[in-house]
Amino acid sequence: MIDEATFRRESDSALEALKQSLFRAEEEGGFEAEEKNGVLNVLFEDGGTKFVFTPNTPVRQIWISALTSSFKLEWNEGESAFVLPKTGENLMKLTQRLLQEQLQDDSITLA
Repeated sequence: MIDEATFRRESDSALEALKQSLFRAEEEGGFEAEEKNGVLNVLFEDGGTKFVFTPNTPVRQIWISALTSSFKLEWNEGESAFVLPKTGENLMKLTQRLLQEQLQDDSITLA
């Protein structure tokens, strides 16, 4: 497990990169990203759905609540990224897939 300072630095950086990518993708429609108190939210136009991205320092994971599921990403030293162990997807790729599923739009891309 990585130390707390490294986790905070890497999770802040990963979530900031994700936030900037989400801001760019908002123009494709269907959602809006906002950050509040270190938590990143993606709100959808349907008004009732949202994705929540939260750094969880005690367990050194980034948690995503989306599509009525919880996704717990762990730091992967080899990839220098937060990765979902079950699928091997990094934070950006997983978020892209979740957005595509929610909006039923395969053209949404995050970079």
